[in-house]
Amino acid sequence: MDILYILLPISFILVTILIWVIIWAVNNGQFDDLDGPAHRILEDDDE
Repeated sequence: MDILYILLPISFILVTILIWVIIWAVNNGQFDDLDGPAHRILEDDDE
């Protein structure tokens, strides 16, 4: 039972960090163009 006093705050901190990272990624445009890199592989760059 004593381990819960350690695990609950650690899990709360990790979830908070995860939510902050996801919000940061969305606000900085990390998910704006998901199809662009996939189509860029198929294009011929030899000119």
